[in-house]
Amino acid sequence: MRSRSNSGVKLDNYARMVHQTILRHQDPVTGLLPGSPDQPHAWVRDNVYSILSVWALSLAYRKNADRDEDKAKAYELEQSVVKLMRGILQCIMRQLDKVEKFKYSRSTSDSLHAKYSTMTCATVVGDDQWGHLQVDATSLFLLFLAQMTASGLHIIYTQDEVDVVQNLMFYIEAAYKVADYGMWERGDKTNQGITEINASSIGMAKAALEALDDLNLFGAKGGPGSVVHALADDIQHCQSILTSMLPRASISKEVDAGVLAIISYPAFAVEDMGIVNMTKEEIISKLQGRYGCCRFLRDGHKTPKEDPNRLYYESAELKLFENIECEWPLFWTYLILDGIFINSPEQVQEYQEALEGILIKQKDGIRLVPELYSVPPEKVEEECVNPHSVERIPMGKCPLKWGQSLYILGNLLSEGFLAPGEIDPLNRRFSTILKPDVVVQVSVLAESEEIKELLLKNSIDVETVADIHPIHVQPSRVLSHIYARLGRNPRLGLTGRPYRRIGVLGTSKFYIIRNTMFTFTPEFIDHQQFYLALDNKMIVEMLRTEIAYLSSRWRMTGRPTVTFPISQSMLTEDHSDLDPAVLATLKKLQDGYYGGARIQTGKLSEFLTTSCCAHLSFLDGKGSGSMSRHEEAYDDDELDGDGYVHELRCDDEADDLAQYLDHLLAHAAPKKAKQPAAGGLGRFKAVATKTKEMVTLKNKAQNLDVHDVNMYLSNKLFRSRQPSLNLNLPDKSVPEETQVPELSVPTDSGIPRDASGAIDHSALALLLKDMQSLQDQADILHILFKDKGMDWDTRLHGKGTTVRSLLTVLYEKAGELKHWSLIRMISGMLKKKVEELDSACSDLLAHQKHLTVGLPPEPREKTITAPIPPDQLSALIDEASDNNISVAILTQEIMVYLAMSIRTQPSLFSEMFRLRIGLIIQVMATELAQSLNCSGEEATESLMSLSPSELKNLLHHILSGKEFGVQRSVRELDDGVSPAISIHQIGYAGTTKSERAGISKLKSDMKMLEHRLSLTDSSKAEHRLSLTDPFKSIRSQSLEIENIESGRYRLPSIESLDIPESIPGVKDTRHGQWLRRRRLDGALNRVPVGFYQKVWKILQKCHGLSIEGFVLPSSTTREMTPGEIKFSVHVETVLNRVPQPEYRQLLVEAILVLTMLADVDIPNIGSIIHVEKIVHQANDMFYKDQRDLGAEEHILEKDPATGVCKLLYDSAPSGRFGSMTYLTKAVAVYVQDFLPSGSCAVQ
Repeated sequence: MRSRSNSGVKLDNYARMVHQTILRHQDPVTGLLPGSPDQPHAWVRDNVYSILSVWALSLAYRKNADRDEDKAKAYELEQSVVKLMRGILQCIMRQLDKVEKFKYSRSTSDSLHAKYSTMTCATVVGDDQWGHLQVDATSLFLLFLAQMTASGLHIIYTQDEVDVVQNLMFYIEAAYKVADYGMWERGDKTNQGITEINASSIGMAKAALEALDDLNLFGAKGGPGSVVHALADDIQHCQSILTSMLPRASISKEVDAGVLAIISYPAFAVEDMGIVNMTKEEIISKLQGRYGCCRFLRDGHKTPKEDPNRLYYESAELKLFENIECEWPLFWTYLILDGIFINSPEQVQEYQEALEGILIKQKDGIRLVPELYSVPPEKVEEECVNPHSVERIPMGKCPLKWGQSLYILGNLLSEGFLAPGEIDPLNRRFSTILKPDVVVQVSVLAESEEIKELLLKNSIDVETVADIHPIHVQPSRVLSHIYARLGRNPRLGLTGRPYRRIGVLGTSKFYIIRNTMFTFTPEFIDHQQFYLALDNKMIVEMLRTEIAYLSSRWRMTGRPTVTFPISQSMLTEDHSDLDPAVLATLKKLQDGYYGGARIQTGKLSEFLTTSCCAHLSFLDGKGSGSMSRHEEAYDDDELDGDGYVHELRCDDEADDLAQYLDHLLAHAAPKKAKQPAAGGLGRFKAVATKTKEMVTLKNKAQNLDVHDVNMYLSNKLFRSRQPSLNLNLPDKSVPEETQVPELSVPTDSGIPRDASGAIDHSALALLLKDMQSLQDQADILHILFKDKGMDWDTRLHGKGTTVRSLLTVLYEKAGELKHWSLIRMISGMLKKKVEELDSACSDLLAHQKHLTVGLPPEPREKTITAPIPPDQLSALIDEASDNNISVAILTQEIMVYLAMSIRTQPSLFSEMFRLRIGLIIQVMATELAQSLNCSGEEATESLMSLSPSELKNLLHHILSGKEFGVQRSVRELDDGVSPAISIHQIGYAGTTKSERAGISKLKSDMKMLEHRLSLTDSSKAEHRLSLTDPFKSIRSQSLEIENIESGRYRLPSIESLDIPESIPGVKDTRHGQWLRRRRLDGALNRVPVGFYQKVWKILQKCHGLSIEGFVLPSSTTREMTPGEIKFSVHVETVLNRVPQPEYRQLLVEAILVLTMLADVDIPNIGSIIHVEKIVHQANDMFYKDQRDLGAEEHILEKDPATGVCKLLYDSAPSGRFGSMTYLTKAVAVYVQDFLPSGSCAVQ
């Protein structure tokens, strides 16, 4: 018999250690591992980590087998792993009702449990008796399910189990916006059961989704039905939130050692090596001690000062745990593994030596990893004064199976029994390797032959939808419906993926469905959405944003392909050419560089070989069977007006989609491929059959909420417009002067009234026929809407002509004319909501930004701190807007623009933790009022009249903090359209970029006579006015509704916006500049870098800061650490009690001066410091100096709300009369009173 090799003997030693510490505790029935002998519960996270060493040992035995017994040993160990993984799967399968509910509710009461009974797989505590929602635990199980399957283990046995895993992926896919309890099961560090968004959960979910995407759960023996799919957009959302959070771990933890699991083994979730290194340095510098690392700062778990009789901590109690937090050797096992994976032998050796020194050695020679080391009670004071100086004692579980397992795994790797690739078969360790540049492929499609001809005139050769057959183009919502079938299993009560929009990463692939090639248009193209899609400049801007996003976030094999259809709405009004914005974009795309990305334009068929292609096989097997089993019974009876009644039952909805696809594939071939039938009757039959087929297809499309189906078909049958309701709408072909009669309604007669003097609504409705102006028609419909409601029948054209139907027609007409203020107003009345409003809100919240809607102060201003359902969000916005339609609709629009900006330019939002949308709207209107030198009401009207692209541009300029100017120009106006406003950045010497480049900002204004007026000398912005202003003449004829019944019926404008008048004063080149800067910064909550950390320091030297009566007590520093987002938000909340943004900013400057004292060696600077007193003292000094210098009274006018000199608001911070100069003097005087007598600290 051969003697045992040295490596064999070593492996046997590790096998003995694994058996003694882990496997001998494994339950023979369920395969689960208990927490400890006296704690029989099985935690999901601990179980997965504990079995890792068993899996690694099985791989090592298989690789280094000396004899057959080693192979048998390897098999036995593998089966122990399979048994445990299947045990966890059994626990989850008993809670599938929770998985199903959680996909929609994301509620803590609907989450999977974190621990189960070791002996029965049953639950052990109630839903509300433990912090069960731990996305990272479920994700860790899925990640290792993927890794182990890839290594050759067979864990999943049946198709039902495949569906369970697919639904678990839906359970974790929204991790980036799910607040959970995190890996320490306590959520917020006060341990009061408050959930928060945790970086460790997001990172683990991202890793699990990436690992499982396109993996066959049956391994090499599986077919297409056992493949699971993840959506790339969800993965990238997780990635971007992680990037924005790290090195912070959550809102209440500025650093957490648990994050090691996601920046290194096992998740490798972060792709930026800089962020990985920065996070690792933060953890080592702030948390590492002599016995391991603390979990997080001020962690009271098992410290001598923790009260063992209660779970939660008092807020001020956390300070007691500073410097005596328990240290966990577990984290050194992570750092050893990290050293192995980054190939750093020095790091491995350093931590192995440190770990060997603190392991507990048993008599049999086995070394155990204890749970933690705690400070002995009698040495607490000594440790507090001199951190890391006293000897600590081991406490808790010994061994901690999780740490023991990682320790053994590290040894197997460092001693060469395993290579890193063997325990990472899916190659997650390469995530930080730089990816090659992405080339984005763009295929432009024409909706019709006419548009194709127009494009050809402009030297752009494209195909029509008909030309690309057999490739099918569909809108993104069809892809959403297709994905909603994924993982559907009626037997288990699983409904598949919740219907959600698919982002640009999902729509930029080719899909093989039912053996047919499909491509999908991006989601922003869909015209049934909010009115943003009516603005071609906005569509072009969205295309640019999406292409930039694609080029930076694309990680899949093959290139992304964007299908960009050119529809009728992208033409000029007379349909003679393309919209200039669209044409310019198409030309840029052909140049090969757009939006910062490399572009390749071409035909779809040319891109098939180079594109990313996904095979959605889950629809294949069901195509001929269950999903189209009603095909034969599908006849005329079902073609009543509405088609199927659409209910969310599994079978019905599946049929809708299946039949839609069946009809599409059967009947959407181009007509030119068919021979015309002989004879008139034959032709008639052919047309009749075709018509029936198309009606059927349209029905299915409507059931799937695909409204613009014509765009995606090669048939012209349904191209006719819907019948008009014969509102007397202006004809575009008639010149402007002839459209508007001299007097459509005698203004003195006003509103028709009945005998009692009340408004005669029926007569008012009849006036609609005579009205030529869209504005007047909207005014009348607004009265009817207010008094009679949306469903009142005007009987204008017989029965059924409701206010809603008339508003819908008016909305479409206003859309054609691009009359933005009317479009917004009617959208508000029709309660149109941005489809992605809730996802925009969630995106902002996930980037750790709180939102407020409505104008300050509270309670009108409502704060949103956690994702809420779309209908509740809409109701909250309406309530906060005081039911002002304009404010509500602008709030939605701005929320979407903020989310677009934070996705592509998160740096714009640094040091802002609360985005106050009401104040942002107010500041936008103020900017327009000052730049255009007009009244607040005119500015509000101008704001409402901005096109979506201009509004987004204005918002971007305000966020960017750069100087910008506004210019006004009047085009040849359609029915009452407001003057156009355009925004430009101020460059060198006060000129705009476009002026420097010699390019006119608005080419369409070239025909018009214009003269320049300087708005402000500082910006030299252009203020263009036509010599004859058609705008005024049109509006003068509109119905005088303002005077009726004290404005009750007035069309809603933003009356509540408090727009300050511009400051009178000398024409100084810098006049108004600093006031504007302070107003913008105050509205955006923008503060200097490091401001909140400095506030934390000053709070330690006083009893608190008082701001307008609201006190920020020093006790907050006992709970929170300086780098916590929670602390920053707390300070911001107190500052936000101040309604005037410019005054708020002066208070920030005063606090900044105060914080300089934090670095001065003074133990205490008094009790509560009243910051507003410092500002008023500075103001009095400023006022006195200005009066002494002979300044006139009107220049020194005071703000009535605050009593502060307006000129002080507009003073530069530095200089002899600078605001900081006076604030520093005021602080010196104020603090002097609190200093000990005889002190010379402040001269």
